Formats: sequence, C-alpha cells, structure tokens
Amino acid sequence: MIKQFLRLEWKAFFRSASFQTNLALKILMAFGALYFIAIFSIMGVVTFFILEDNNLPPLETVNQFMIYFIVLDLLIRYFFQKMPVVNIKPLLLMPFNKSKIVKFALGKTVLSFFNWMYAFFFVPFTVVLLVKGFDPVGVIAWHLGMVALIYLNNFINVFLNDETIAVVIAGLAFAVLGGLQYYGYYDFTVYTKPFFHGMYTQIWPALIPVLLVIGAAVYAFSYFKKRLYLDAGFAKKEAIATNENMEWLNRFGKLSTFLKNDIKLIMRNKRSKTTIFMSVLFLFYGLLFFGGAIEVYDGPFWRMFAAVFVTGGFLFSFGQFVPSWDSAYYPLMMTQNIRYKEYLRSKWWLVVMATVVSLILCIPYVFFGWETLAAIMVGAIFNMGINAHLVLLGGAFIKTPIDLTSGKKAFGDKSSFNVKTLLISIPKMFAPMALYAIGHFTLGPVFGFALVAIAGLIGFAFRDKVFDLIIKIYKKEKYKTLQAYKQNS
Repeated sequence: MIKQFLRLEWKAFFRSASFQTNLALKILMAFGALYFIAIFSIMGVVTFFILEDNNLPPLETVNQFMIYFIVLDLLIRYFFQKMPVVNIKPLLLMPFNKSKIVKFALGKTVLSFFNWMYAFFFVPFTVVLLVKGFDPVGVIAWHLGMVALIYLNNFINVFLNDETIAVVIAGLAFAVLGGLQYYGYYDFTVYTKPFFHGMYTQIWPALIPVLLVIGAAVYAFSYFKKRLYLDAGFAKKEAIATNENMEWLNRFGKLSTFLKNDIKLIMRNKRSKTTIFMSVLFLFYGLLFFGGAIEVYDGPFWRMFAAVFVTGGFLFSFGQFVPSWDSAYYPLMMTQNIRYKEYLRSKWWLVVMATVVSLILCIPYVFFGWETLAAIMVGAIFNMGINAHLVLLGGAFIKTPIDLTSGKKAFGDKSSFNVKTLLISIPKMFAPMALYAIGHFTLGPVFGFALVAIAGLIGFAFRDKVFDLIIKIYKKEKYKTLQAYKQNS
C-alpha cells in the first residue's frame, strides 16, 4: 500500500504542469540543504570549544538557552514547513485503508528536512561530549530527549495550521523574554534549564518528551482518521455574513470596486491575513541594519537595502502574487467586461497606500539619525514608483493558484519560482543600492538619496506607459495563466 502511494507521488511530480519549475526548485533546495547541513555540522563541533574557551560550561550553557531553540524551531516550522499530505479526495473513493492513508501522510512529516537537519548539530555535539569524558548514559539520554522534542514540534505544527494568532502571541512573548534576559532584567531560563539539564544528570526527565511525542503521534493518527471522510474533512464552516460598504473608497471611481474586493479578501481569508502579519514583521527588519545589531550590515549601502524592505513589506508579500490572489474566480473575471488597466491600477494603488502607511510607521527610526529617515523616505518613493510596477510585471509570470483558506506557505509557493521572476526581482533590491552608491561616491550621501528618489519619481511620471507595457504581457500570458489555475497540485 505504501509503495502504491509513493508511486502516485512520483507520477504526480513528473506529470505536473510545472514539472520543470519543480525540478529547478528541488535542485536549488538541495544546495540550500547542503549549506545548512554544513553550517549545523560545524556548529555541532565548535560550539563546545567556543563555550569552553569563554569559561562557560558547554552542556549547561546549551541547556540554558535550549527553550529559545525549541520555540524558534516551532515558529520556523509554522511559516516554512509545508505539511506533506496526499491528494486525499480521490483516495477516499477508492478501496484504500484509511489507516494506511493517515500513516503515510503523517509519515511524510516525520521524514521532513526540518526534523533530520538538526541531527547534523546534535550528533557531532554529542560525540564531542562523549570524547570529552561526559557520562555516556546521561549524554545518550539527553540526546534522545532532544530528538523527541524536535519530533514533538513536528506533531504540534500539524495541529497549528489554523492558530496563527496563538503562534504570533507565543513568538512575541518569547521575544520579550529574550530581550529582558539580554538586558539583565529577568532570566526566564532559570525555570527551564533544570529540565533540559536534568535529562543529562537525572536521566528520567528524558522520558517525558519521549512519552509526549508518542502521545502526540497517537493522537494525531486518531484525530485525522476520525475526520477522514468527505462530509467532515471538506465541509466549510458557516458564519454570519457581514457587509462592509467602504464608501470612502468611492473617490477612486471604477477602481473602487476592485479595491473593495481586495480589502475584503485580505480581511476575510487566512492566507491573505498572513501577508498583513508579514508586513508588520518587515517593519522591524530595520533594527538589524539601523541599530547595528549585526556588524556586517552596519553601512550606508545596507541602510538603503533595509529601507526598501521595511517600507515594502506589503508590496513584496502581497504584490508579487497578483493576480494569483484572484485565482479562484479569475476565469470568471476574464469572461466579464473588465479592463486590465483598471484591474492592475487597483492593485497598484493598494500597494502604494500600504507603502505610505509603512512609511508613517517607520518614522520612529529617526532615532538612529536623519540619514536613516532619509533612506526610508526615498526607499518608499522607489517602492511606489518602481517596485510597485515590477511586482505587477512579475505577477504575469507567477501562475500559482492560491488557496485563500490556508495560512500555510506564507512566504511563497514553489510554482512562483522561475527565471523570469528571478530576473525581475534583482532590480527591486539592488537597483536602489546601486543608485545610492553612484551618488555616495561622487557628491556624497545626499546626492545618493536624490538619485534613488528621482528614479522613483520617474516611475510615477511614466506610470501610464509602463502600465501599457505590463498589460500587453498580461494579455499574452492570459491563457497560460487560466490553464495554470486549473491545476490542483
């Protein structure tokens, strides 16, 4: 039975309409996996010696901060780990055992890269502990306990698909606790360190995560098996309908219809709500650059890089998936008397308004100096005048249907990767840096800011001409897009 499921997965991969894209992405992901494997392997060996050279007890220090690692792993899984599932609908109509279907789906999560990549840290670190004379029984118990905690996160993530608010609150809470500990106000780890270190000193605490992961696996199997039938698994929740008139948008004329539709889409669907959360996270991205948190990023050119990011969070997270947000009803839209120009201009206005809001929220960055605020302002102008057009242009080549009911894959879908979108993405970030560099090395930073702002203003001036070019591309790609939106996987 499992062999049959694997054969179906293999055929689905090679018969997909986006086979070439999937293959290119798999190769790219393989290189990324090798990179992280190398990083974790090196860290697993050198962590012990770095801590020892700084007169810190290696295992105790690692255990002290292990709670942050566990929480961070869960957050990363929630936003990046795709839940591997089989195409269940057709299988329910065939003589397949439900237990086998559930075991196969959950088994794929167990084999996820997010689980076994940590072995390249924990195995070398464990070997170093054994070589250095630590108690073998305690080290092995600690290692097994850590493996169990990692897999416990795997099963917890399975149940967190609809709990974005809870995940965000938990992440912010631990970020605050980490900040309080960093500045010496409150050390939360005094309560968690005894448990993690107890897995080494007392052995029996290592049984707790092992029992928890077994219980989570059994519960997950029972939970999904009971709901593995069409009426329950695919029934939609009913809710009281609400009507938002948004009359303040009527000033935009014909565009108001599309603007209202997009705002309602964002307010009512999990996937689109995630873009709002991502936009808020982008606002804090500047702290890594403007505040000197990372020394290598402390420079004028990286300041411009960050300025484009902090004001373009919504632009990058929402704009790059136009028109995929409307994939559920895009074929119907194409049968209506809808002008591409009005449709695309509404999207442009939406990202422009979001960029203005981000700019206002970024004003407190003036604390780091006037050059920081100037960079943010000209970065916003560049986003509105240039990048807003580039994301719309890239959308013509991203033919990825979006499931609005799913909050997963918030950082993009595999089908959105192709050479054209990659080439279009390069000037979004590096063009403002290049323009600023030209001005910075000739007449100074003020001239650099002026060049970036002028580029954005030129984009505004030739907006209609640019829209005409983008519309031609959308019309050329129209039927390919319609065909791609019919793909379910």
